Amino acid sequence: MRTGAARGHVGFFHETAFYGSDDEFRSIVVPFLDGGVSAREPVLVACRPDNERLIRDAVADVSGIVFLTGGGHYDRPTEAILTYRKLFASYAGVAQIRVVGDVPHPGVGASWDWWSRYEAAVTEVFDEFPLWGLCPYDLRVTPASVLADVLRTHPRVVGVDGTHLPNPRYSSAWTLPSADPTSLETGPPLVELTDPSPAEARRAVTTACGAAHLSRDEVDDIVYAASEAVTNAQYHGRPPVHLRAWAGPTHVVVAVTDHGDGPQSPLAGLVPTNRTATAGVGLWLTHRTCRNVTMTRDPNGYTIRLTAGP
Repeated sequence: MRTGAARGHVGFFHETAFYGSDDEFRSIVVPFLDGGVSAREPVLVACRPDNERLIRDAVADVSGIVFLTGGGHYDRPTEAILTYRKLFASYAGVAQIRVVGDVPHPGVGASWDWWSRYEAAVTEVFDEFPLWGLCPYDLRVTPASVLADVLRTHPRVVGVDGTHLPNPRYSSAWTLPSADPTSLETGPPLVELTDPSPAEARRAVTTACGAAHLSRDEVDDIVYAASEAVTNAQYHGRPPVHLRAWAGPTHVVVAVTDHGDGPQSPLAGLVPTNRTATAGVGLWLTHRTCRNVTMTRDPNGYTIRLTAGP
């Protein structure tokens, strides 16, 4: 039988919480972890080093908690999903798994677009497991736009007073966000093509990469990703398809725009799929290899942006 606020729930019990001090963090997280240890449930922590120290100093029995190596942090949400699914599956047969984890965002130096999609996607991605997940966000460093996304993607909220309540701002619906161009995009692109073939896209992006100091692997990855993006736009979007590429000293940005609506699910690119002949595995591999991938929609259509370099 599941314990605590998740008693009687089937699947992933997905909560968030907001704290403005170290004391508030402990008041939210420590009872959650102590309750799991007391119930002899698997208890996992995937937090930044400073938050991990707060937990280690405050929990009743640290030996009952698994602290994930490196704080369980991953550069890409695709890797987080793969690793966590394997980990949760290793606890087959347990009544409940508890996990508390920090999710990367701009306040701690990470791009938010694909982590926002991660927060929207995992409610479905992890729902086969008896998981109780708590995602706390630090009000001192988390941007307001991130907090708004967090409230839209978590069905439940934990208060600093220990209450567990349904989140009235949660929405199971998901739409692509709008986005401001990157700093590189304020200047003219090095290459610009309309309705390119995948081969033309590969040649153009290879040319753009010549203006930046990238490794051979980084060049190969973004050239492949641009080819996949053009192929997907031709099969799933609406013409015309525009490819633009910009280069700085150490990185390259490629934007592929079509006039369609873009993906209808936050899972697109974060998990592999064989449901379509073109978009599934290729988009997933793109998310696994590029330094950053964003997907946005504005009055001009759907744009996927690919970044290579540090």
